[in-house]
Amino acid sequence: MRKVSSATVAMIMAIALYFTLFWGYDALRMLTSPTYGLEDVWRSQFVFGIGRIFGLAPLGLIQLAAFFGTLKLAVALVCAIHIVDRLRSLAGGKPATEILEGGLALVVLISIASAGPAIWSHNTELVRDQVIALVLAGIATALCIVERNYRRDTDLVESVQLPEGASFTPWRS
Repeated sequence: MRKVSSATVAMIMAIALYFTLFWGYDALRMLTSPTYGLEDVWRSQFVFGIGRIFGLAPLGLIQLAAFFGTLKLAVALVCAIHIVDRLRSLAGGKPATEILEGGLALVVLISIASAGPAIWSHNTELVRDQVIALVLAGIATALCIVERNYRRDTDLVESVQLPEGASFTPWRS
């Protein structure tokens, strides 16, 4: 029986903590601002870029910024719930990585939607920020898949255990 290394679990938790802290702070900054973060030109360029593509008026830009702030807050909350679930699983039980994978899917969607306008405007700094989020989400998803495969192998081996003293004979019943 193989076990998932503690480095895998530590990397998953570190990435979840990153999204909890940084995306949570960014979401709270956006949602507590009177203009939903549009006054910070650097961090809101993707909202203006998407708004330009869809021809949004000022009210539409504010609603779009609020939407992205809400999505980022949802990702931060999902990652925080996963961290708590992971700490709970240390006492016993198995963590539910499906929750984190759903949050990481939101990260991928938000990052791709944010990277598009940055690429079209040739803003390499904004593209770099979105690529970092995409890479971290990809690494965390890959590690969750590895962990799930190890767990499935362990469950399969435990379910096929023979009773004490019995031998495996596939041709006899």
